[in-house]
Amino acid sequence: MTYLDPLADLIRSCLPSDAEPPAASDDLFRLYAVLLLAKGGQVTDEDVHNAWSAWMQSVDNTHEALLPFQDLDPGTRAFDAPYAEAIRAAARRLDRDAS
Repeated sequence: MTYLDPLADLIRSCLPSDAEPPAASDDLFRLYAVLLLAKGGQVTDEDVHNAWSAWMQSVDNTHEALLPFQDLDPGTRAFDAPYAEAIRAAARRLDRDAS
C-alpha cells in the first residue's frame, strides 16, 4: 500500500450509492487518486474518461468506449460524471481537513 491507496479509498467513499465501479478496479482508483493530486477540484469528466481509458487499455483494449471523450455519445459520457464528482468531493474533504 502506498500514499495513493488512502486517496483512492476516499474517492471510492465519495461515490454515490448507486455507482457501480468495475470489478478489480483498484488500479483505476489509483489513477483517480493521481487526478485528485494533480487537479483536485478542477478535475473534469474528460479527465476521468482519459484515466479510465488508460486503465481499460490494459483490461480490454477492444472496449467500444476507448475513444476520445468528445467522440462519445452523451449517454456514455455520463458514466464519467459520478467519478469526477467523487474526486471533487474528495478534494473538498481534503481541503477541509487541511484547514
